Amino acid sequence: MTAFYALLFVGIPVLWLVARQVESAHSRQLLYLAASYLLYLNFGLFSFVILLGSTLFNFYWGGVIRRRPTTGMLWIGILGNIALLSTFKYLPQLMGELPSSLPLVQRVAHLALPIGISFWTFQGLGYLFDQYREERLDPTLIEFMLFMGFAPTVLSGPVCRLPEMLPQFRSSAKASWEDVKVGAHAVWIGVFMITLARFFGGGLDGRGINWAFDHAGIQLSTADVWVMLAGYGFQLFFDFAGYTSVVIGIALMFGIRLPENFRQPFLAATPAAFWQRWHISLSFWIRDYLFMPLATMRREVWWRNGMLVFSMIVFGLWHKGSLLFLLWGTYQGLLLLAHRLLQQWQRRRGGTVSSVAGTFLSWFVTFVLITLGWIMFRAHDGAHAMTLLGLALVPSTSAPMALPVSFAAFVIVAILAYFIVAAIGRRFDQEGAIFRLLPIEVRYACYGGIFYFALFHTADPQSFIYFQF
Repeated sequence: MTAFYALLFVGIPVLWLVARQVESAHSRQLLYLAASYLLYLNFGLFSFVILLGSTLFNFYWGGVIRRRPTTGMLWIGILGNIALLSTFKYLPQLMGELPSSLPLVQRVAHLALPIGISFWTFQGLGYLFDQYREERLDPTLIEFMLFMGFAPTVLSGPVCRLPEMLPQFRSSAKASWEDVKVGAHAVWIGVFMITLARFFGGGLDGRGINWAFDHAGIQLSTADVWVMLAGYGFQLFFDFAGYTSVVIGIALMFGIRLPENFRQPFLAATPAAFWQRWHISLSFWIRDYLFMPLATMRREVWWRNGMLVFSMIVFGLWHKGSLLFLLWGTYQGLLLLAHRLLQQWQRRRGGTVSSVAGTFLSWFVTFVLITLGWIMFRAHDGAHAMTLLGLALVPSTSAPMALPVSFAAFVIVAILAYFIVAAIGRRFDQEGAIFRLLPIEVRYACYGGIFYFALFHTADPQSFIYFQF
């Protein structure tokens, strides 16, 4: 059993039992903070020191902004956070491209990326923005340390906001048994989704999505590429939404409600709807703290449209400072802009009549365009991306499928099953209501199977895709 699953299945129940005996909200904060820091220390003392430094800086500077809410004070805080994030996320990659043997350059090029830094840096920035907007926020140092390092969110989100978390940290109320029940169910469903993502990545015999993307010598067909792209979109979804479901469930078992992060994104009929359903906490963070302040600086339509594309470029670079992620963010921004312009054109024509066929066509086009975008998200470099794009857009019938037919069938059936479940109104991605249709004996057998495969057939927890960001 890995340390991660030992923590999940042993450490959390023990912590829950201890927390049930603690009556004081302040004592519970200290307990949760100690547990959170012990978790984070498993990923290295160096990462912990960076987290602690970021926490202390944002706490101190938030107090400065609260006393002097000026643009200059806010910019100092913004630049401080960007400098910290860039030092570990972007500078090493830049230095790695330089043909230099200088010791300093080499040391910077090999700086380790503190896990979760993109997530808790944005939480710190959100706190500074809220202080600048003169929100009534007065966290103690312990409360702010817990906010930045809270175990369920510190590794990979959701991106939380202090106004939502602080009242919950200060509450002395204990989790209800209904919260415990719903939270435990969310954990099991999340583990099931993560397990499914591992099968998507590794395949039935090691030749899965990851194999197809990572082995350059494979002769791919058009069918391979579309299975790869659609499969990768769902692999990413099952991996990240599953992880999110686990941490949301764990937090709920302790009486803490975290923000929703996924809401059936592949049912979205427009690009705008997709980004209102995918990685919701980050999408809305970008909207509230970046796009809206910039868009309202000027009244011209071109400026607002430009800021929409710029915001999505930042969204892309948040993931990784590379040309492909810059292009991916630009591509997503242009999709959103095209959708907005189409809406405006339709309104000038007096609107459109909605129909089942029209909605299906809109969904299909959105799904295809989003799926094509995964090329830039997953390809290794520009040449690899162009090869995949060419195969996707120009059908190739001469090359046989490189992916095992059984695996391709598994991916297609799993995707169709997702849509069938969604079509009957079941919240498969977070609530797993389909399991409630089964007899209780069958349901617990499913849970046992999920536990078994998660424990013995999934990769190390550090292989979560969004741990890279």
